[in-house]
Amino acid sequence: FGGCVHIDLLIHSAAQVVTCASPGGPRRGAAMREPGIIPGGAVAIDSGQIVAVGPSTELRAQYRAAHEIDASGKAVCPGFVDPHTHVVFAGDRVAEFEQRIAGTSYMEIMAAGGGIAFTTRATRAASVAQLVAETHPRLAAMLALGTTTAECKSGYGLDTASELRILEAIAVLDQAQPLELVPTFMGAHALPPEYASHPDAYVDLVVNEMIPAAAAWYRASHFAARGTPFFADVFCEQNAFDVAQSRRVLWAAQAAGMYLKAHVDEFTALGGLDMALELGAVSVDHLDATGPEGFARLAASSAVGVVIPAVNFNLGSTHFANARAMIDAGAALALTTDINPGSAPCPSIPLVMAIACRYQRLLPAEALTAATINAAHAIGLGAQLGSLEPGKQADVLILSTPDYRHLAYQFGGNLAAQVIKRGQVVHSSL
Repeated sequence: FGGCVHIDLLIHSAAQVVTCASPGGPRRGAAMREPGIIPGGAVAIDSGQIVAVGPSTELRAQYRAAHEIDASGKAVCPGFVDPHTHVVFAGDRVAEFEQRIAGTSYMEIMAAGGGIAFTTRATRAASVAQLVAETHPRLAAMLALGTTTAECKSGYGLDTASELRILEAIAVLDQAQPLELVPTFMGAHALPPEYASHPDAYVDLVVNEMIPAAAAWYRASHFAARGTPFFADVFCEQNAFDVAQSRRVLWAAQAAGMYLKAHVDEFTALGGLDMALELGAVSVDHLDATGPEGFARLAASSAVGVVIPAVNFNLGSTHFANARAMIDAGAALALTTDINPGSAPCPSIPLVMAIACRYQRLLPAEALTAATINAAHAIGLGAQLGSLEPGKQADVLILSTPDYRHLAYQFGGNLAAQVIKRGQVVHSSL
């Protein structure tokens, strides 16, 4: 071993190492079908970073590791990145689940004071400690299923103090468990009941008070010290915020130094997509009502389109965003759970991949690309994680199957045998 380089960990003898490598940005079009498979592959890791990826014969000759993992008969791929979640909240909405089965629509439930407003009441009453305690098991479930990084939104407080409590809970949770969180301020998630008759006054509150407070929170947080980006999001939709109101929110957030996201075209195409693209949004999310012209504009932009099949599945809908057409138009596509208490109580990226393949006609390679490297770009971290490439963070999944396509082919179980975050095994079913 005299000429070997000493490293912390060598994963070797994998049936497949699926790199999802894309050094030039998110994958688009036909490139989404090329996951980058190395048969008999290995991944060399040191100090939490990937130092080499290649054939096991080569890497075993080049590196001497303090620890080795024999991945014989197993596929190895990047950890999943979940780019759109509302995972921090109090309470649940299981009663509304029953209402929807009985025929009440999501928008009808919202109009009757349910939906986001119901969760807002529970979340406003919760302390930071309670929010952390309720959210921790959800993050543990996501991690066990292979998610190693997730975006995490506020938006169930809808007043300044409550929104800041949610952001603080996100910070505590990020440091309390292995799943890495990326914070997003979403004070413009819904109109709180006390502003139902004067929505512009609530937008004034978001712009003039909440955004400066959120920006100050971020500057003092460990996220800023670590270089984690901070986003702002808005729900541009009927019964939420119109295009002009949404633009005001995003303008103010951008001026405060935040990166932009937007919920657009979930139920109706109001023009929010074009507005968000004009402002340089990093991602535009939902896109269920987007048509071919919108796909072309998305493809011509740098934004990632994030589609959310778990919502449609949960609502019992057979209408899904036309993800196939988005990819074929050249858009950069990502997948997400949107885990939240109302429209998507789902922690599982593999289940989302399975739904997307069946209902949105994604190939398994496209689904994996959409859940890894493209999802990383949707949260501004595509240069740091989302693929198995030298220099990137060592966030790795070892699957209990020799072929990564089983992630989408099978559903209802968990194929993540070992989950590695920054070079450390943080979950194992072996």
